[in-house]
Amino acid sequence: MRERARIIYNPTSGREALKNDLVDILAIYEQAGYETSAFATTAEPNSARDEANRAAKEKFDLIIAAGGDGTINEVVNGIAGLRHRPKMAIIPAGTTNDYARALRIPREDPIGAAKTILKKQSIMMDIGKAGENYFINIAGGGLLTELTYDVPSGVKSLFGYLAYIVKGAELLPQIKPIQMDIKYDGGEFKGKASMFLLALTNSVGGFEQIVPDASLDDGKFTMIIVKTSNIVELMRLMTLVLNGGKHVEDPRIIYRKTSKLVAKPVDDRMMINLDGEYGGDAPMTFENLARHIEMVANLDAIPDDAVTGISPEVRRAEDRFVKEVQKLPDNQTPSDDDEK
Repeated sequence: MRERARIIYNPTSGREALKNDLVDILAIYEQAGYETSAFATTAEPNSARDEANRAAKEKFDLIIAAGGDGTINEVVNGIAGLRHRPKMAIIPAGTTNDYARALRIPREDPIGAAKTILKKQSIMMDIGKAGENYFINIAGGGLLTELTYDVPSGVKSLFGYLAYIVKGAELLPQIKPIQMDIKYDGGEFKGKASMFLLALTNSVGGFEQIVPDASLDDGKFTMIIVKTSNIVELMRLMTLVLNGGKHVEDPRIIYRKTSKLVAKPVDDRMMINLDGEYGGDAPMTFENLARHIEMVANLDAIPDDAVTGISPEVRRAEDRFVKEVQKLPDNQTPSDDDEK
């Protein structure tokens, strides 16, 4: 029986080029051995999430999220809480496409992105859980993280992450610190900060130096707390980011690895940003779900230090070996003489 794949695509992502390539994309997954069908998301809330949930419960083997990071987030939210979680693939067609950047998936070529499946490479990816929601790339709180809410979707599509930079410069004069109480592995921060950020990959808003040592599968978030809100100091920090990620040692930054974080506001409201969208208000607990979803990736192009684990195929082979050894009676365990 052939394995089944479901493409969940956003027909309005990017410049709507995806629809023109859909027939060719379907053919690529058929070539890879999947009986493949497609679903176009609608304007209904959580359309991609609900379809992913349905497909997973019907035991589809592969779900392809075709769209921007928001579509990928929805698909992950549809399957992350289930016992049976299909393998996932992505075809980027959004604005910044941070997730595709981290997985080294072609970001301007939907057909090229689909062909990644033919390499038969995948990675067990960490994802984050915040309250009852899941996120794939970033979570944060504080006024610096709120600028994405004010960038119109049309501007995002036309200008990509440059829209965020322009909007960020416009909002800088409005940024003020928030009194925060942040608990993380082995530490706690109590004081004023302009934002905290939790990253699962090294690509944040199109920049790869904000969290230069992020790992995709180590069970840890990379945490950044920016303690200053001074405009000049923020600009200097951004200069350090662009100059090889040198901000990580700056005293105005707390830079740590953590598997869990609890964020509480002290006086002001603190909105939480999950993958660029509003995700509720603090207090909120964030947990890293290690190696939770198997994701098709271009492993050959991912730096070795970004992946700590072994491939799912090798892991499954090791698990099978261990199970078979455990079945052996004690008197069939190889002796020293047998091994000579």
